[in-house]
Amino acid sequence: MEIRPFKAYRFNPAVVGNIGACIAPPYDLIDPWYQEELYNRSPYNIIRIEKGRELPTDDTSQNVYTRAAAELARWIDEGVLIQDSRQAIYGYIQQYQLAGRTYTRYSFIALGRLVPFGPVVRPHEQVFPGPVEDRLRLKRATAAQLGLVFMLYDDQQRLFEQIAQGLECTESLIDIVDDHGVRHIVTAVADQGQIKAICTMMKDKSCIIADGHHRYTTGLQYAKESGLPDAQFQMMAFANIRQEGLSVLATHRVVRGIPDPLANKLVERLQEYFLVDRLDDLRSLMMGLERLAKEGRIGFGVYMGKDQVLLASLRDQQTLRAASPGKEEAWYGLDVVALQVLVMERILNLIPQARDGGPQVEYITSLEALPQQATDLVDKGDCQVAFILNPIRIQQLVAIANAGLLMPPKSTFFYPKMYTGLTIQRLEMSSGQRPCKVYSEVKRS
Repeated sequence: MEIRPFKAYRFNPAVVGNIGACIAPPYDLIDPWYQEELYNRSPYNIIRIEKGRELPTDDTSQNVYTRAAAELARWIDEGVLIQDSRQAIYGYIQQYQLAGRTYTRYSFIALGRLVPFGPVVRPHEQVFPGPVEDRLRLKRATAAQLGLVFMLYDDQQRLFEQIAQGLECTESLIDIVDDHGVRHIVTAVADQGQIKAICTMMKDKSCIIADGHHRYTTGLQYAKESGLPDAQFQMMAFANIRQEGLSVLATHRVVRGIPDPLANKLVERLQEYFLVDRLDDLRSLMMGLERLAKEGRIGFGVYMGKDQVLLASLRDQQTLRAASPGKEEAWYGLDVVALQVLVMERILNLIPQARDGGPQVEYITSLEALPQQATDLVDKGDCQVAFILNPIRIQQLVAIANAGLLMPPKSTFFYPKMYTGLTIQRLEMSSGQRPCKVYSEVKRS
């Protein structure tokens, strides 16, 4: 992977005050309620550009994308965003707590050359045209890279972690705590020797996209259509797969709209493919899932009410192979594949992204994605069944990506999320001019 340092635009604390009020989680995690919360938090929150409000009067000439471009131009012109005076690779350190333990995830932000999916860059999730079109229209309007593509690489020597630990004694550019209690620290690696060492280390590395498949695909399309030299590189955050601070959380599923005759026979249908054990409560279910994971068995929890708490474990892997033939060995070892292929598709005949006329699935995916969040929807009658899953292991993700396979939708939830608005790249336009004024003075928070 070819990477480069760059001069990032960053929020100017002299103008915006609290930088923590200006950043936001990835756009696809922001619902309308949280969008309003971010709007109200600061007149300079990046949500106004990354995922602005839609208005009833929107048309082809005035819409979320044109407003985003105008807002970005105004912020740069007024010094809300200022560009660093020298090129750097940006250390991005996140400190967080999970299950009572404290973790630190080390990553660095740089520009990575965009190449088609293949041996250098490997996806693990399917890309859908709707989000790509949305991101592409935003990029066309703003000529900017706002959010990060989260990339995983493998470095046994842990070069960047060593550099990052040395940076902990230096002044940070950004040091804030988000709504989940995650601390985000951004530092500048401006030493030419360290920059060269990181670029050299990455030169022969291949990467797996952890988060940002739609952003990466958008980058490929924009690079091709714009022809801009700057557009051949995407702003990315790179994390070593060998660090302890790399966490993947479970994503549970709830289903509604199952026809009554099928819902009444769901347990019977499950027993065609799975051993189904009835348990007393959710606590027993979680213990059962933990046992399946330790034993290397494929399965998941099924919750249809307080009196129907079930643990389903796959009877025979050959059944899964027959239902989804021609895949690599790693594919057949995923709980989420057994659920998707044998239950969602075969039993429920669930059509992806269906709006009506059949069963519909909703994904419970966030730090608060506790099993109770899914089961509560069943208890309140909003859904008929909740499927509770163990999280994907990093080794499974690597095996799937290396085999050139894609996981079912919402199979992974990397935590913590990489926030938008920490660094921004503005692309050079034709004749070498930027569309907005450049501020060269570096301001530190």
